[in-house]
Amino acid sequence: MIDVELLKRLFSEGKVSRREFIAQTAALGATAALSQSILATNVFAASSEPRRGGRLRIGLSGGSTTDTIDPAASNDMMNQVLINGQLGNCLVEIDHENKPIPELAESWDSSPDTKIWNFKLRKGVEFHNGKTMDADDVIYSINHHRGKDTKSPAKVLVDSIQEIKKEGKYSISFILKSANADFPFLLSDYHLVIVPTTSDFKDGIFSGGYILQKYEPGVRALATRNPNYFKSDRAFFDEVETLGINDVNARTNALKTGQIDVMNRCELKTVHLLKRMKGIEIIRQNGFKHYTFAMQCNTAPYNNNDVRLALKYGVDREQMLKTILRGYGSIGNDHPISSASRYFASELPQRQFDPDKAKFHLKKAGLTNTSFDFHTAEAAFVGAVDAAVIYKETAAKAGININVIREPNDGYWSNVWMKKPWCAVMWGGRPTEDMMFSTAYAADAAWNDTSWKNKRFNELLIAARAELDEPKRRAMYVEMQSIVRDDGGVVVPMFAADLAATSDKIGHGPVSVNWELDGFRAPERWWFKS
Repeated sequence: MIDVELLKRLFSEGKVSRREFIAQTAALGATAALSQSILATNVFAASSEPRRGGRLRIGLSGGSTTDTIDPAASNDMMNQVLINGQLGNCLVEIDHENKPIPELAESWDSSPDTKIWNFKLRKGVEFHNGKTMDADDVIYSINHHRGKDTKSPAKVLVDSIQEIKKEGKYSISFILKSANADFPFLLSDYHLVIVPTTSDFKDGIFSGGYILQKYEPGVRALATRNPNYFKSDRAFFDEVETLGINDVNARTNALKTGQIDVMNRCELKTVHLLKRMKGIEIIRQNGFKHYTFAMQCNTAPYNNNDVRLALKYGVDREQMLKTILRGYGSIGNDHPISSASRYFASELPQRQFDPDKAKFHLKKAGLTNTSFDFHTAEAAFVGAVDAAVIYKETAAKAGININVIREPNDGYWSNVWMKKPWCAVMWGGRPTEDMMFSTAYAADAAWNDTSWKNKRFNELLIAARAELDEPKRRAMYVEMQSIVRDDGGVVVPMFAADLAATSDKIGHGPVSVNWELDGFRAPERWWFKS
């Protein structure tokens, strides 16, 4: 059995969460003996004391030559880590306990009905061009996503804002169309990065801990430390080099040979070998990341719910979890809310592989001999091609013919996702149920990648935001999960743990699980030990 001293060490190194630490020590009967200084460990007290210096080299999947610095167009890992982990800041940040904390905002409060939110802005924040941030910059930045012609995926989130009022140079109010108890979470969305009013959103001028020096979309970016950064306890590296390396074997070899210091999305087939290598550490995040097989519900034959149900019953989730994720995750239930979420619908029956039900729904749709084209690529997620092959083999037992079409990695997110009728997708999830549903399942969501519309679902989505009674609110989100499960256009076979690998020279505190690599913040939050 694990002992208290070992638990203390694991907690101080960020390998055990506060909740797990308390639970484990309680089980050992040692809670009363715990030092309060241990439980009060600072987020940055984990691996070592932070120190400044060095060039961090990050090798990432998810880069494309079509990338842009405009936050409204950010939709892949390379740009997310560059913009959100190096160059820019939002009003609100999500910490390692999945709580909203002030970033460019200093504080906030709301009216009792949560329809009006007042934000005090941090004073003295300087953009990379020397301009001092004020209320005009914040309003300008948020409005970039509110415009009639904007293509920003965050539009569906900020559409809830009726008006933004400037109350003073460092004070603004958001008047909402309807109540939203989770509004601060919304302002942490990675698209809602604040820029100066003089920016065209493509010049790389932000307020973050690093200043952009070079940028080759999908290939390489170089940023240097911002000497005037408003966070004195962040941005420890002198330079950050971000490299687009979509091939997982190439990323792994680059880490092994010391060409990079950090890589994302480890190859699960060989991660056990990486764990054994001297000088390499594996970081596991159990959060909201999930894989979907998205069907366009406005396109035949996926506009027929019997087809959708047949495909949902035709997947063997247990086999996919075991084979593709090697157990690093959990099975999905055809909705996007993970067991880590507040209102996860644990009471919903788990959908199982059922060839007979799949055959029944396919026959009911009159499409027994139909072949379904499924588009996939490793750019979707590591193992996406193998997942498609497994799906093809298991679905065949239910009389479903799946034709796997392997697409090029480069440009997958611009040429395949939301373009092809049925394709593999990776979602990082969102810190609240409302943000996940509003981003990808609301009828008017820019990233509604199934073109799905359900009247009852959309009514509940609005009502749940305003509901302050917790049991009633939970019941609404449970019903929404049920509706997506039984009517939506996604097969959600599994939730995946995020596995990154680093040199053991990297120091960090407890990591946030809302996004990969410490909520995209690894360049800002991590450091070299020596």
